[in-house]
Amino acid sequence: MRPAIYTTKGVVVLLIFTGLTLTFLKQFGLGLWLTFPLILSLTAAITLLGQAVGTKEGWSRFDSFYWSFITATTVGYGDIRPGKRRSRILAILIAFLGLTLTGIVIAVAVQAATVALKTAGR
Repeated sequence: MRPAIYTTKGVVVLLIFTGLTLTFLKQFGLGLWLTFPLILSLTAAITLLGQAVGTKEGWSRFDSFYWSFITATTVGYGDIRPGKRRSRILAILIAFLGLTLTGIVIAVAVQAATVALKTAGR
């Protein structure tokens, strides 16, 4: 299959949708679909724990949501920090749940890539 070449504003953009890429995307979508209940549960737990910490700390709902996902992704900018001990314990739990969530998404991507590479090797 010949790759499609598009030009936008003088820049050449090369789009390659080979069988490998399409197989990966299909497998990745299927994996996300199958793990969706787990992903949704982890996301809900992170959000609810973040709101609990925000209520204890006196933060707005948005700040609590923002902080919970910055903590879950282990970025941790430090612009918003919990000061109370119970809030810090919940922050550890949020970080653990975030690592678990990230690990699941990475595992789905690795599985999709493995299937796509095996299919392309035939």
